[in-house]
Amino acid sequence: MKTLKTSLPLLNAMVAFEAAARHGGLTPAAQELNIAQSAVSRHVANLERQLSVELFTRQGNRVAITGAGMALAEAIREGLTTIRQAVEELTEHDSDTFVVGCSHDLAQAWLMPRFGLITSLVAEGRVLLQTSNDYRDFDQPEVALSIRFGEPEQWPDLVTEKLFDGEWYPVCAPAFLARHPALATEEPQTFLDVPLLHQATPPRAIDSWQSWIGTDRKLEGPRFTSYMSMIHETIAGRGAALAWAGFADEQLRRGQLIRLTKASRRHAGSFHIVTRKNAGPLVRSVAHALLGSVGTS
Repeated sequence: MKTLKTSLPLLNAMVAFEAAARHGGLTPAAQELNIAQSAVSRHVANLERQLSVELFTRQGNRVAITGAGMALAEAIREGLTTIRQAVEELTEHDSDTFVVGCSHDLAQAWLMPRFGLITSLVAEGRVLLQTSNDYRDFDQPEVALSIRFGEPEQWPDLVTEKLFDGEWYPVCAPAFLARHPALATEEPQTFLDVPLLHQATPPRAIDSWQSWIGTDRKLEGPRFTSYMSMIHETIAGRGAALAWAGFADEQLRRGQLIRLTKASRRHAGSFHIVTRKNAGPLVRSVAHALLGSVGTS
């Protein structure tokens, strides 16, 4: 009697074939799966030999999927999707911790004033905040929701909702402005005459002081890889800094910082809440609450 193991092709072969069918070629499938192109070709050939069916027609280095191949690829895709959803649902059911992912600076500057909002929605407040600057860490199945900077096209298999724009503007402490009242004129050139605090970006980066002022001149002042470290120095009155909208809301509300210009600059990207397409009601509730909190703290 045939069993599933003996009647079905090997899973690795089916996964490789599905990727090749979806991409329309062996090389992009190999890149996605992080294996050699020859390995994808071998998997497809073994699958064709086992099924006695031609799945691709070949002309030199180019391949074209056949009708039989299209039918098999769709069936494999549906099967793998069903398995993935079942695993995710089981993982979510078994886990009693709601995992939120974002960068360390965003967590400290924007999320922590709202952390109680999340814990109030999760049973017994069982929330784990996972911080990382590598967004691939948030693709793990245990991460229910993450906040990322970029554009929706970067995460085509996920659901994105814009939280706030990637916008920034100059800020300083009240005492610093009192010592340098010319900054109130909003003239970019006035920043050449005051101590500046810099994020560690390339000199001509769109969010650098050189870009804001419009100069190629090398500017003095300490540089920080951590946004929050720079802001602590700004609050201490030791220089002016370029602050991100959303990030600076809490300090502006408390009067620790003053926005120096009405003008701002924007990246093409924005900050987004990112969830899975099959996110459950709890994930949707937390996402809705965070979206509704924009502009508050």
